[in-house]
Amino acid sequence: MPSRAPHLPPVWLLLWSCLALFAIFQHGPMPLYSTRTLAVAWEMWNSGQFLVPHINGQPYSHKVPLLFWLIHAGWAVFGVSDIWPRVLQVGIGAGWLAASAALARRVLVLRPAAATSVPWLLIALAYPFLFGLQLMYETLLALCVVLALWAIHGRPRWGWFAVALGAGLLTKGPVMLLHVAFPLLLGPWWSEYARADRRGWYLRAGLAVGASLAILLAWALPAGMAGGEAYRNELLFLQTAGRVVDSFDHARPLYWYLPMLLVLLFPWVAWPRLWRAAFAQRPRLDDASRFLASWLLPTFGVFCLVSGKQVYYLLPLLPAAGMAIALVLARTIPEATLTRRRWRAWPLALLLIALALVLLALSIGLVDAQRGPRWMADIAGIGGWFAPGFILLGAVLLLWPHERHAVERIATVALCAAVLAQMLFAQTLFRNFDLRPAAARIALAQAAGRPVANLGGYAGQFHFLGRLAQPIDDIHTRDLPAWTQQHPHGMVVRYPARSDPRAPERAEWIQPFRSRQLEIWDAGALAKFEAVAVSSPPAEADPEP
Repeated sequence: MPSRAPHLPPVWLLLWSCLALFAIFQHGPMPLYSTRTLAVAWEMWNSGQFLVPHINGQPYSHKVPLLFWLIHAGWAVFGVSDIWPRVLQVGIGAGWLAASAALARRVLVLRPAAATSVPWLLIALAYPFLFGLQLMYETLLALCVVLALWAIHGRPRWGWFAVALGAGLLTKGPVMLLHVAFPLLLGPWWSEYARADRRGWYLRAGLAVGASLAILLAWALPAGMAGGEAYRNELLFLQTAGRVVDSFDHARPLYWYLPMLLVLLFPWVAWPRLWRAAFAQRPRLDDASRFLASWLLPTFGVFCLVSGKQVYYLLPLLPAAGMAIALVLARTIPEATLTRRRWRAWPLALLLIALALVLLALSIGLVDAQRGPRWMADIAGIGGWFAPGFILLGAVLLLWPHERHAVERIATVALCAAVLAQMLFAQTLFRNFDLRPAAARIALAQAAGRPVANLGGYAGQFHFLGRLAQPIDDIHTRDLPAWTQQHPHGMVVRYPARSDPRAPERAEWIQPFRSRQLEIWDAGALAKFEAVAVSSPPAEADPEP
């Protein structure tokens, strides 16, 4: 009897996973997203306090613990490092793509070719790929959303829906409910099972939501008791109501998300074939279209109304957008008619070639990088070596002999371009974000018993990198004189826009950080330096004639 060939993962999953693993190890953890997530996980691990997340010695009410627990599970097996969290992040992203493909096969069951294109449409998106390299919660939330909707599409599996919904609640809190609320409430509009038994649909949905809330409360109630009254109030009320009514973090105008859609859906928004297909579209409301509309449109509208906005808040909606794009393409222009139209992707090709020309211009001195922002000088050194790669990718889009498999071709080129951009960033600009040298000096100071203060807002950026065991005093400029007087042998970290020319002779450490400078000072030396700086500011250079 002949042996059955092993079932291999799909090409798109292997391609994305290999390139994501390569890209995520190009540089160290990025502040402030990755370093903050790692800091919370580290403090929970180091203190043995796995119920209440902590940051800088204080309960951290902004996030719920599932991602931290997954990091701890790997650390328990492999030891504490930043390797496991990165592999975990890639695994979560791969799971999201696989779950999205499975959901597409259910939603687009009458259009299998369109369903097959959905994962290719998703892996091409540059922003989700690059953001997914950060150790953040949205990718795990997006996975939970897709799994929950997969469970209720077709013949509902309410038990799995409750588990996925509960996992999402433990990932990002009550916002998980928003992502599934409208498909659930509008079930009879798009689901034949809901239409056949409306009462049963809503009854079982209510029971499943109640079970998922029980999962969340099984953690939140004991955590609220253990974390104290202030933590309990922030956890159970302020973090949700504050963002909805009058956001205290990331407040944006009502229309802010509309231009951000161009960022989220790039490169497909720059593909003329998609726009031609969209304008030629004749609206057709079958069950697949109704499901996508019930998921995408009202959820996006509510996010526009919420004052707290970030681009990555919309990541869980991207599978719906991918399926909608696949439907638009499948309903209008059959791929078989496109065999001789080779210039359809020319805007994307020109963008890649233009980027290559900019890199070359910087590297050979056609543009004076020293007169521009700091990033221009950083890129000018070796950026030209990356130009041939972008030119080659652009040429693949322009010179491919036909338009068959255009989605797969564009997706592959876009994904490779994103990885190349990540490599360019790692080799040129990451030094402005690398806090490992500063964290090592802070760790040595704490080991020597020196108190450390951070001037200007501390978000845990040094705790994991330095494996710090003590909190850092988070102070403001007005507090600096009193703190240095109270701790004359302490250490102060500050972030001036530009360093005083005399600072390198007196500071313990100076490095670039983002668009500013990071300086580490002995507290006593800083107090004396500030006193001298006030009485005799540095002389300015004579203006050029």
